[in-house]
Amino acid sequence: MSEIRNIVILTGAGISAESGVATFRGPGGLWEGHRVEDVCTPEALAHDSVLVHRFYDERRAKLASVEPNAAHVALARLDAEWPGELLLVTQNVDDLHERAGSRRLIHMHGELKSALCAACDARVPWTESLPPRSRCPACGAAELRPDVVFFGEMPYQMDAIDHALSEADLFVSIGTSGAVYPAAGFVRTARYHGAETLELNLERSEGSGWFAETRLGPAGNLVPAWVESLLG
Repeated sequence: MSEIRNIVILTGAGISAESGVATFRGPGGLWEGHRVEDVCTPEALAHDSVLVHRFYDERRAKLASVEPNAAHVALARLDAEWPGELLLVTQNVDDLHERAGSRRLIHMHGELKSALCAACDARVPWTESLPPRSRCPACGAAELRPDVVFFGEMPYQMDAIDHALSEADLFVSIGTSGAVYPAAGFVRTARYHGAETLELNLERSEGSGWFAETRLGPAGNLVPAWVESLLG
């Protein structure tokens, strides 16, 4: 561990599931009752904006009933205390990392508590419902949409993420399926540049074979133990 200075951490739905945030798919999952194509594509937004906006309004409202868990808190501690470079990249659109205290953070798939103007690309904090044709406070266009990355759109801040991966001594993936790209390819990028790799997950992901080590169990147990081993 004395040779590790730069760390990149990727988190997915599994870390927030223990807080009560529904996971990506499956029984009781977030998309139950809706095809992904109906609520999470640019075509869906154009075809039925009322449904899409209502879907994300419901997700945004749900945030009030969930809290960060021990894994979020442990990563915030690591963020605050780690003396080297650290980047936490999350695929989640909830705000649990921020509420736990993480600051060196990128939401690569956007944020529920943000609205994006399709006309001028302005982003504005948003905590209430977001009806279709809400007006942008920056340019006045009635083009505000949820600030989330739909399928077929480019994730945010990929240049910064790629740079951090190229400089990483350690890449850690927490609570991800290993099925959604480009995030599923981060482990290979990190390995190519010489980083150590560690997976912390409830079960083996589709990309487990790329990791030097996989530890299985709840994130609320695994992540605090791993952070304690780093910080002492």
